[in-house]
Amino acid sequence: MADFEPGSLPDLLPLYYRRVFPFGLYGRWLRYGDVSKNYFQRREFSFTLRDDIYVRYQSFNTPLELEKEIQKMCPYKIDIGAVYSHKPIQHNMVHLGAFQAQEKELVFDIDMTDYDDVRRCCSSAEICPKCWTLMTIAIRIIDRALVEDFGIKHRLWVYSGRRGVHCWVCDESVRKWSSSLRSAAVEYLSLVKGGEETIKKVTLPDNIHPFISESLNVVKRYFREYALVEQDILGSKERTCGPPESEIMLQYCFPRLDMNVSKGINHLLKSPFSVHPKTGRISVPIDLKKLDEFDPFAVPTISRLCHELDTVSNDEGDAKENDGEPENSRRSRDYKKTSLAPYVKVFEQFLEEMEKSHKKERLKNTLALQKICTAALLHPSL
Repeated sequence: MADFEPGSLPDLLPLYYRRVFPFGLYGRWLRYGDVSKNYFQRREFSFTLRDDIYVRYQSFNTPLELEKEIQKMCPYKIDIGAVYSHKPIQHNMVHLGAFQAQEKELVFDIDMTDYDDVRRCCSSAEICPKCWTLMTIAIRIIDRALVEDFGIKHRLWVYSGRRGVHCWVCDESVRKWSSSLRSAAVEYLSLVKGGEETIKKVTLPDNIHPFISESLNVVKRYFREYALVEQDILGSKERTCGPPESEIMLQYCFPRLDMNVSKGINHLLKSPFSVHPKTGRISVPIDLKKLDEFDPFAVPTISRLCHELDTVSNDEGDAKENDGEPENSRRSRDYKKTSLAPYVKVFEQFLEEMEKSHKKERLKNTLALQKICTAALLHPSL
C-alpha cells in the first residue's frame, strides 16, 4: 500500500466522510443532550477547503445537516469554535456587539515545536519516538491536575495528527468559564517561562507547591531514559549552568501550553477525526489507560483507511451483508472494519461515561426538587 500523498486528498476525502467519519457519535458529543435551547445550532464550525480557502461562522440546525454539508464540501480541516448568543451563520445580521461567544470546552494545545530548545533528536514539525515521550509526560501532568486539583471529570485527549496533542475539557460547569477563569487555570498549569534567549526557564521557590511536587513525581518516572539516554543532556549548556536538579528536570519535561488557545472562548481548535493535510493521519482520541503505548506513527492515515475500505468492498460476502441496510448502519460497520475502530471506541467510551454522569446529576437534581415540593405540600407555611 502506497504512503500518503497530500495531492490525493481530493480523491480520498469524499470516501472518508461518506463511510468512515463517526458522525453519529460526533453529533452526540456536541449536542450534550441538548442542555439548553438551540445549543447545537449556536455552535461555530469552520472549514479549511482546498487551496487554503477558510470558511468561518458555519452553523447547522442538526448534526445530520452538518454531516451533509461536510460530505458536500469535503473540508481539508474542520475546526470547532464556541457556542454563541446567536447562530454563527447569522452573525452579520445581528446588532454590533450582540453576537458574543458564551461558552466552549476548556481546551489545551501542546505542540512539540515549543520544546525545540530542549530536544536534540528533532526540530520544527518533526517528531520521533524519542521526543514523543514529552507529550506522554505532558498529558500525565495536566490530566492529573485537572482531575485532582480542579475536580474535572470529562477530558478528551486527542492526537493532532502531526506533532502535538489537544485536550477538550467537557464538564458543563467548565464550559461556562469566563476568559479570566480560563487564563487563571492555564497560569496555574504553567511553569516554563522565557523566550528563546532565556537559558534558565524554571526557577522554583523554597516552598514548592503540591502541584509542582506531583509534576516532579511524573517527570522522574521518565527523565533518566528520556533526557539522559535518548537526549543526552549531560553536555548541554543548561546542565553545566548548575541549577538544582529538579529545575533541570522540569525545564526539559514540563508541559508547555499555548495560553492563547486556552483562554479565548472564541478560539477555534482542530476537530477530533479531522485529517491532517500534511501527514494524512487522523486526529484520533487517545486512550489514557494505554497512554505509554500510544504511537503517533501507528495512527491510521486516510490512505490506509480508504485502502482498507476497498478491501472490504471487494469482499462479495460483505456486499451481500450490506445489501439493503440503512446508510448509517453501513457506515458504522465500515469504520468498525478499519484500523480507526479502536480509536472510535475510545471516543464512544468517553461519551458513555459523560452521558452516564449527566443522567446521574439530573436524577439527583430531580430528587432534590421532589423533596422540596413534598416538604412544601406537607408544610404549606414553608
